[in-house]
Amino acid sequence: MTASGDTPLISLTWTDHITGRQGHLVVDRLVRGVASGGLRMREGCTLDEVTGLARGMTMKEALHYDPEGRYVPLGGAKGGIDCDPRDPRAYGVLVRYLRAMRPYIERFWTTGEDLGLSQDTVDRAVAEAGLVSSIQAVYPLLDDETAARRRLADAFAVEVDGIGLDELVGGCGVAEAVLAALDRAAVPYAGTRVAVQGFGTMGGATARFLSRAGLTVVAVADIKGTVANPAGLDVDALLAARDAYGTVDRGALRPADRELPGDAWLAADAEVLVPAAVSYAVDPANQEHIRARWIVEAANMPVLPAAEALLAARGITVLPDVVVNSGTNAWWWWTLFGDVGPAADEAFARVRGSMRALVERMLARAEREGTTPRAAAHAIAADRLPVIAERFGWYG
Repeated sequence: MTASGDTPLISLTWTDHITGRQGHLVVDRLVRGVASGGLRMREGCTLDEVTGLARGMTMKEALHYDPEGRYVPLGGAKGGIDCDPRDPRAYGVLVRYLRAMRPYIERFWTTGEDLGLSQDTVDRAVAEAGLVSSIQAVYPLLDDETAARRRLADAFAVEVDGIGLDELVGGCGVAEAVLAALDRAAVPYAGTRVAVQGFGTMGGATARFLSRAGLTVVAVADIKGTVANPAGLDVDALLAARDAYGTVDRGALRPADRELPGDAWLAADAEVLVPAAVSYAVDPANQEHIRARWIVEAANMPVLPAAEALLAARGITVLPDVVVNSGTNAWWWWTLFGDVGPAADEAFARVRGSMRALVERMLARAEREGTTPRAAAHAIAADRLPVIAERFGWYG
């Protein structure tokens, strides 16, 4: 996916001089001199992981390209820090990482929240590291920087039912991917059961939208284990009872809700599984426990390739992360460049419309070519990259 094959344009590892923790930055490709991709923090984060995520960001940017829109795709990048975000030293590590990456953030890497980090935390650390913004590299590409920054700030200030719009748009996109797959298969929403792994920003918002669409969320997994109820969980109550890391206070459970081991979500009696937490959650061994018809990747790279091949052989469809969780990134840029305003209804309508069209195009191509949705998504992105290059140029 890069100009030189599979080799990223930039790949580097930083070591914190105080804790010995390592952080990584990979820039897969630049478009108009800029790349986009979030910053994650988790114990065990590796350079290989960040490299795969950066390549995925290149494809996500291409997939949402609209020649009629104001937003122009950027290149793909990703940052990652090998540290538990709950570690008391984590914030200091984050600030020092950002200071080390300051030249890249100032010039060509736009970043933001990802696994283990909220945007509020990123913004606070960015300011402490002496940077203007986590997305300041894109400012020279804006027609009116002041108006664009105000528009994005206004959007981030919007809340719906006490949840920030920036958190909800990602779940809205994931939920629309699920609904598009159900519609294509003529499966009614009522009676369709869902299990969600991870109840943070993406998983919680996804559960919210799916339950409001009439689906039944029967299992939710967090760091403490899996909470399940075959008759359906009270999603709103669980959302209200979670902490900043997506961990649900078990005191909010109802008598019929059951506490199960952490991996019980895999074997949930559900049609749809939504892994929305860590990468590499589904491997060749544990995929045997899955009974669902669809796995919808809200997290980045949650299903290992070998596991996906085994799932496909069993008739289980994986909807890939490169499409499913791309709504958040697209919404950032639609808002900043002025394709949508800072209003929830407008944002949700744009995310739903774009995601549904993209999922339907992906599934139609997969069916037509007899391939997987992931292969179809990659092919769609590959078709668009030369068009973007011809119009805007890139290097790397």
